[in-house]
Amino acid sequence: MSPTNHTVVVTGIGATTPLGGDSASTWEALLAGRSGVRTLTEDWAAELPVRIAARVAVEPGEVLPRPVARKLDRSAQFALIAAREAWADAGFTAKAGEDPSVDPDRLGTVIASGIGGVTTLLDQYDVLRNQGVRKVSPHTVPMLMPNSPAANVGIDVNARAGVHTPVSACASGAEAIGYAIEMIRTGRADVVVAGGTEAAIHPLPIVAFGNMMAMSKNNEDPQGASRPYDAARNGFVLGEGAGVVVLESAEHAAARGARAYCEAVGQGISADAHHITQPEPSGRGIASALQHLMENTDIKPAEIVHANAHATSTPQGDIAELKALRKVFGDDVDHMAISATKSMTGHLLGGAGGIETVATVLALHNRLAPPTINLENPDPEMDADVVRGEPRPLPAGTIAALNDSFGFGGHNVVLALRTLPQ
Repeated sequence: MSPTNHTVVVTGIGATTPLGGDSASTWEALLAGRSGVRTLTEDWAAELPVRIAARVAVEPGEVLPRPVARKLDRSAQFALIAAREAWADAGFTAKAGEDPSVDPDRLGTVIASGIGGVTTLLDQYDVLRNQGVRKVSPHTVPMLMPNSPAANVGIDVNARAGVHTPVSACASGAEAIGYAIEMIRTGRADVVVAGGTEAAIHPLPIVAFGNMMAMSKNNEDPQGASRPYDAARNGFVLGEGAGVVVLESAEHAAARGARAYCEAVGQGISADAHHITQPEPSGRGIASALQHLMENTDIKPAEIVHANAHATSTPQGDIAELKALRKVFGDDVDHMAISATKSMTGHLLGGAGGIETVATVLALHNRLAPPTINLENPDPEMDADVVRGEPRPLPAGTIAALNDSFGFGGHNVVLALRTLPQ
């Protein structure tokens, strides 16, 4: 297949999140406006300044066989669960090669993580220090590698066209999906399993984020702690889980009779070059990513009726994103129904772009924008139509949506999805 501009479609989705053990239960909870944030009950959490987080609703040990799970870091467990759901949802009945509808040499995997196997690293260091060298697991290195989720998913589906792991903090999952789109568009692959995963609910990351004043310390009201755009917002809530999509060239999907949810139009990427943790306050870098997206795809501003915002519930980041949208789209922002789903899932760091892409796919497919919860007293600078209360119906016809992701280091990634002709 020659390198040309292939149309890319989404044929499968999968997730394991604080709201549900799969994409369907997660979507149901998003529409219902339920929060997945809870009080941490572990003994180690009792003395921490932050004692809330959004753990997955279904533990991976309930899904994966024990011999498989014990050799995987929690982040890789999540990725494998979400990828297997997405693979089956796309209509594949076995791994590539065994399922004749996909060629292993034309199948890729791009699964990102912002931090990687941090719990394995820290836990095995404790084992070394407290129990000695003979007790350290021989699986430690392949478990802690940041590419472990991508590699294990690649092995599981028999992907030989390439296995990749972008690491760009909280933009990692979205960058993975953007990279996967380009793999198909340029002819490197016919099918790519892509998304993001994270498992960093551990005392050290929690204390570190808390000490840098990035996380909410609203321990008394866990479900009300993540409040994007609210005037009283005071930081994000750490979540965990994974979101994965199966991307496919439109030609390949049509040839095997696959159902397609929507088109994956493309990506826009930029960097702030401003500060290692703080966003550029005017939204300049985010606007650059949006402009790159618009200049390098055929998407039209009038088509964009929905955006799943990055909106982590931090004082600076939430407003910088809205400023960027207004700078690029002007009055067209007024007809964008904006959802901040981190109000319910918490912030999954490198997994956020994966889960929020799944949510954006379902928003287009069902023509419903999920609500943003805990937005009781909007920030006076909230210059946009943020969905509140109930899900918002999206219009008929050809419509498009954005999924925004930004990360420490100044990484900006914007994805665009669009409905297919009916």
